[in-house]
Amino acid sequence: MSKPIAALTLSLLLAAPDAPAGEHWATSWYAAPQPAWDGSFTLPMNVPTRLDNATLRETVRLSAGGQRIRLVFSNRYGHEPVRLGAVRVGPADDPHAARALTFSGQSGASILPGATVTSDPLALPVRPLSRLAVTTRLPAPTNVASFHWGAQQTVQIDSANVGGRLFLSAVLVETPQPARTVVALGDSITDGNGSTPDADRRWPDILAERLAPHGIAVANAGISGGRLARDGMGASALARLEQDVLSQPGVSDVIVLLGINDIGWPGSPFAPGERPATLEELTAAYRQLVAASHVRGVRVTAATLPPFEGALAGTPYAGHYSPAKERLRRQLNDWIRTAGVFDAVVDFDAVLRDPARPRRLRAGFDSGDHLHPGDAGYRAMAEAIAQLPDLRGWYTE
Repeated sequence: MSKPIAALTLSLLLAAPDAPAGEHWATSWYAAPQPAWDGSFTLPMNVPTRLDNATLRETVRLSAGGQRIRLVFSNRYGHEPVRLGAVRVGPADDPHAARALTFSGQSGASILPGATVTSDPLALPVRPLSRLAVTTRLPAPTNVASFHWGAQQTVQIDSANVGGRLFLSAVLVETPQPARTVVALGDSITDGNGSTPDADRRWPDILAERLAPHGIAVANAGISGGRLARDGMGASALARLEQDVLSQPGVSDVIVLLGINDIGWPGSPFAPGERPATLEELTAAYRQLVAASHVRGVRVTAATLPPFEGALAGTPYAGHYSPAKERLRRQLNDWIRTAGVFDAVVDFDAVLRDPARPRRLRAGFDSGDHLHPGDAGYRAMAEAIAQLPDLRGWYTE
C-alpha cells in the first residue's frame, strides 16, 4: 500500500543506498534542456535564437557542496555543434576568484548535436547552498536550438539580461561520502513560476536547504510547460526520464509533480485542437515511470496536483481550467493517494487548497494567476516533504 505521509518521504530520502568505492559525484544544480520553438507557439522563447561572439554569465545556487566540481553543457536538441570558448567559474560574490575550466585538457570544447560535454574536475571547494558564477564565451555563430525556458533565473548575454538558461545544464560536486541526489521532476510549478526571480525560492530550493546538512543534493528537473504523457514545452516526462533523472550522478530518489498540463492544455491556447487527457492515459504513464525508476533502484515519491480553479483567467491563456478538467484532477489525485504504486505520496493538494473553496489555491499561497504558488506556497510545499520537527530523527549515521 502507498504511505501517503510526507514524513515517510524524508525517511526514505535519508536512508542512503550502497555505493561503489572511488569518486563520489552528485548533481548539485540542474537545468533540464528544452527544444527551441518557432513563432507559432503561444509563448515567446525570451532568448535570442542566434548568438555570435557572445559572452554568457549565469549564476547558480548549489545544493550539496564538495571539494571539486565539474560543469556539464548540453546541446540535446541541437542539429549542429555548439562551440564553447573559454569557460570560467568561481564564487558569485568574488569575480576575482574565477578559475578557468578545461575539457579533456583543452580550454574549450565542441558540443555535438544531441550530446553533452563534461568539464575536467576543478579543485574548487564549494559549500552547500553557495552560489557560483559561470562565464562562457561563444566565439562562433551559434543557433540556440537547446535551452531552458524561464525558471525565474537570469542569464546575462553580453550586457543584456534575459530569463532562462543557455547550454549550462548541470554542476556536479565530488562528495566525501557516497553521493545522494534527489531529483524533482515536474512542470512550471517545480520550475518556480510565480516565485521571486533570482531568489531561489522554488520548492526544490527550500527542500535543498533542509537536506543540505545531510550532504544530500537536490536537482531541479522541472520544465515550464512540462507534461507527463505528452510533449509540451519540451519532451514528455517519460521521454526525458533517462537523461533528466535516471542518469543523474548519485540519484536515489525522484519526487514527481506532473499532470496539470496534461489536463489543462487540451482545448486551451497551448493546445487548442488536442483531445482531452484521460485518467487511464495518465495512470499508465505514472506506472511506467515508476517501473523504469525501480529497475534502476530509484525510489519514487508522487505529489498530488494542486487546485487550479480560475487558472490564467483574464489572460491570453484562459481555458486552462474547466469543471471537466477539475474532475479529472480529483480522480488522478485519488488514484495517486490510494493506488499503492509509489514509495511515498506527498499531498500538495491538501497543503495548498483553500479550505473554504478547495478547488482554488489558498489566497496566501497563490502567486496571483491561480495556477502557480508564490514564495509562501512553495515553502509550504517543501515543508510538507520535510515536515518532521527534528532532522536528526530522519537521519541515520
